Amino acid sequence: MTAALEAPAVRVPARNRRSRRLVWLAVLLALVLAAALASIAVGTRSIGLGEVWRALLDGDLGTEEAVIVRQLRVPRTALGLLVGLALGVAGALMQGHTRNPLGDPGLLGVTAGASLAVVLAIAWFGIGTPSGYVWFAFAGALAGTVLVYAISSAGRGGATPVTLALAGAALSALLYALVRAVLVSDQQTLDSFRFWVVGALAGRGAEVSWQVGPFIAVGLVLAVANAPALNLLGLGEDVARGLGQRIWPARVVGLGAITLLCGAATAAAGPIAFVGLVVPHAVRAITGPDHRWLIPCSGLLGAALLLLADVLGRIVARPGELQVGIVLALVGAPFFIVLVRRRRTAGL
Repeated sequence: MTAALEAPAVRVPARNRRSRRLVWLAVLLALVLAAALASIAVGTRSIGLGEVWRALLDGDLGTEEAVIVRQLRVPRTALGLLVGLALGVAGALMQGHTRNPLGDPGLLGVTAGASLAVVLAIAWFGIGTPSGYVWFAFAGALAGTVLVYAISSAGRGGATPVTLALAGAALSALLYALVRAVLVSDQQTLDSFRFWVVGALAGRGAEVSWQVGPFIAVGLVLAVANAPALNLLGLGEDVARGLGQRIWPARVVGLGAITLLCGAATAAAGPIAFVGLVVPHAVRAITGPDHRWLIPCSGLLGAALLLLADVLGRIVARPGELQVGIVLALVGAPFFIVLVRRRRTAGL
């Protein structure tokens, strides 16, 4: 009798799920557009949307508003879009490949490798501008990822989610120790490095976006191509093999995408935490675990979150500003604490 009185499980038709996901995709696109407009209009000097529109369409830079909009805020907004997009997608890939709900793009040694490369570029070559050490940061991020993958593949079972996470944590600790060793011995390097390591969009010209843009574009293509394989890997490697999925190529493509995306974003704006951790969890609640939807939606939400955090940093510290890395840490830390408290440690 009890079984007869129980309500049957309600299954959402595939067409309804697709419609709901399309609606959320449109909402995220609108949110990104609104965040971009706010990033252009809001600053130390507020500029109305009408003046912003005229400054964007008018080729003359004779007015002060046009100079601010076109030479300062538009490049900054474009860089924020690229960095947020890259970090959001990289976070979704990282959590999928490591099957770790606390997975972050920096887990593979990307951030630590970039940090060490920037420190050496400042200390050894005297480079002190973002456009100057962006290539060093990217090379360091790439080297860190390659080392992590080589270490995790050295065992009999090859690279697995567990060995990747452990190798990344160990190598990151070593690289950060080397960073501190250089910093404590050179005060001038410390003064230059601290402006990069806090994570910011200010002070980056349009040339930085052009430098990292191609790498982010390639990383996004690899991420989209990796989505179907990542859905199968989520069922377990044995099941994925039984369904015809080749494990090693899927891992390489995914790690390559993470390296390009996170490496380019870190090189351009410095280490920015919590975007890659927070965004995939928020998106997964509305799209489900399907990476074909999770990856693009994570990119959009990451871009919107980064721009909104940057705008908030300009508002709360007028006439100065609070760096976006600090704002995101203040927002992301409470979410991280809630996430840990809702999950058992053994389940992590």
